[in-house]
Amino acid sequence: MILFMNPSFGRYVILPDHLHLFVALPHNLKLGDWIGTLKRVLACVPRASASSDPIWQRGFFDHLLRSRESYAEKWHYVRENPVRAGLVSQANDWPYRGEIVPIYLD
Repeated sequence: MILFMNPSFGRYVILPDHLHLFVALPHNLKLGDWIGTLKRVLACVPRASASSDPIWQRGFFDHLLRSRESYAEKWHYVRENPVRAGLVSQANDWPYRGEIVPIYLD
């Protein structure tokens, strides 16, 4: 399965209505294919509510990070999402964020 073809999961923030995930894929994987598989797999996870509404929107938004500076800038923006949404007063108070493995960019 494409999900298990060695992607590196970096930093993430999970919000009530969307998810930010920094991921490095092997060169032979296309991001769109990988995201599609991720959505299909996660759609099978039992939900807390009995809603039959779709979990995912069509498509996705991506941003290619080319340098350490852009990673740091993007992470600063993403980690502040819970503050901008009024969910917490400080980004570090949001429990649904973290880093699985460091992703290093040249």
